[in-house]
Amino acid sequence: MTDLLLFAIPGLFIILGALIVIFAKNPVHNAMGLVLTLTSLAILYISLNATFVAMVQMLVYAGAVMTLFLFVIMMIGVDKPEQSKEEIKGQKLLISGTLILLVSVVVFIGLENGLNWNLLFPQSQNTFEGTPSLLASAMFTSWVFPFEVISILLIVATTAALALAYEFRKRENND
Repeated sequence: MTDLLLFAIPGLFIILGALIVIFAKNPVHNAMGLVLTLTSLAILYISLNATFVAMVQMLVYAGAVMTLFLFVIMMIGVDKPEQSKEEIKGQKLLISGTLILLVSVVVFIGLENGLNWNLLFPQSQNTFEGTPSLLASAMFTSWVFPFEVISILLIVATTAALALAYEFRKRENND
């Protein structure tokens, strides 16, 4: 029962944060919903005995990356009401339908397994999961290429956001 609660409570907060990211009209609120999602994910990592991954999740993603996101949001100025209009007609209906579909799939899989949570979270005999040495050996041998691709992706995203902000300010000053 404790395992179920350690999964369900952070899981509900992850879903709540994701819904805030999707449905909030203010980009700052969207970013705060993402912080809630990332923090709840770190709690799940702690419950799975992956403390190093949880700390990296909190420091890097919920801390540094989200600070960068908020900085870019404020610099571009997309938190103004005239820039938060719905661009795609029926967007909320499409998102709601997707959410209902995903919840239905999860419920179906749970019912097919007889709601046996041990199939989803098997108990491991190894108590060294998530240690820095095991993570480093995996990350810098078989996962080094995806790790570098993600770092390049973050640099490109930051550069693009700065370029957009510069163009937006340039057009704003010309008007």
